[in-house]
Amino acid sequence: MLRRVIPLLIVFVAVHVVVGVLGYQQPNEPMGDVYLVYEPWSRCALFGGIDVTSCTRSDTWQWPGITEKWIYPQLAFLPMTFAWLLAWAVGYTPAWAITVALFNLIAFVVLVGDGRSRGRVLAAWFWLAAILLIGPVGIYRIDGITVPFAILGGIWMLRRPFLASVLLSVSVWMKVWPAAILAAGLVVIRRRLALVWGAVAVSLATIIPVVALGGAPFVFGFVGDQTSRGIQMEAPVGGLYMFLAAFYVPGSEVYYDGDVLTFQVTGPGAEAVIAAMTPVMLLTMVGVAALGVWKLRHGATFLSLFPPLSLALVTAFIALNKVGSPQYYVWLFAPVVLGLMIDRRRWFGFAALTLVIAGLTQWMYPLLYDGLMATHPNPFPVVVLEVRNVLGLVLLVWAIVRVARVSVGRVRPPAGLREIVTGRRPVPPRVRSGR
Repeated sequence: MLRRVIPLLIVFVAVHVVVGVLGYQQPNEPMGDVYLVYEPWSRCALFGGIDVTSCTRSDTWQWPGITEKWIYPQLAFLPMTFAWLLAWAVGYTPAWAITVALFNLIAFVVLVGDGRSRGRVLAAWFWLAAILLIGPVGIYRIDGITVPFAILGGIWMLRRPFLASVLLSVSVWMKVWPAAILAAGLVVIRRRLALVWGAVAVSLATIIPVVALGGAPFVFGFVGDQTSRGIQMEAPVGGLYMFLAAFYVPGSEVYYDGDVLTFQVTGPGAEAVIAAMTPVMLLTMVGVAALGVWKLRHGATFLSLFPPLSLALVTAFIALNKVGSPQYYVWLFAPVVLGLMIDRRRWFGFAALTLVIAGLTQWMYPLLYDGLMATHPNPFPVVVLEVRNVLGLVLLVWAIVRVARVSVGRVRPPAGLREIVTGRRPVPPRVRSGR
């Protein structure tokens, strides 16, 4: 067992160290969210004394999401405040990177198991490659914390649905996207009530303290904030406007929105696109979920349906979103890990495409980001960005096609079912020779 697991753990540490150091070496502040927003927010909430909106001295207690509207769900403060346990020794930004690595390590160890399952080992190698290719944005953003929760939730969805729901729900209350994997679970597994009760328990444990502290008006503030945003320049739907801005078409330009701390793009008809994209995204996700329900009712199995359905819903959340931050692409890692773990041969293509998308994402941000932030961006970075976005749309269509082609009727379970579920390869019984 150790001979199989130790090399993976060594590479795990090396990858996180390399990516953590790259955050200090690369341009355009790939760690910026950590020391510019996570640290001030959490310091203000824990220690007071700083107004997080104006960066001035303040005598009032402020906790975004409780005393004021916040762009994140309230449990996003858990990892932000946890990092302070380590910050005294190394500083807040390294402490954040260590926090993400620790959460990843827990999920990584569970994923690898005893190292005998080829699917799990391949999934572990994929995850390490994906972390390296997407670069610092994968660990210096709150999204990086949610990935191990989503992976563990997917691994335990079949055997421990209540625990899976708790983990996924906690991550939903940090960043909404794991709701896509939770929705796939609600479609596919029979023990749906366990998922429902897990989600209800976490939601109540979050909402009740927030309301008790006076935050009732801001409990779901993050929902309205997201739906009212403009077109982020990295979003696939902004591709046409980015080219128009790059070639100086009147009315098309990139601008910085100080309220949501991101660059957005506008152009002819942008308001109609902004209004349409959230309904389009939600309708697509509902349609994919309905397709999953139809497949299940006609005999599809959990093992054949859950991974592609999860990937399709997560990718729709990215590719059809008017908000398209680079770190969103770490969301793909969880469903691809699950797919490789369960059926590695059919998921090689998905894994390869995801790695290409991850590599292009790091190339675009932070390496080429200077060329995108101008009012009229440089055409070459725009091309790199839009190639990545087109591949994201290809992944979405491919995942939906895979869901549509899932076999129905009586399907024999894989021979390695026990290996897939437990992470251990069964040892064949000894056969006594007859005399």
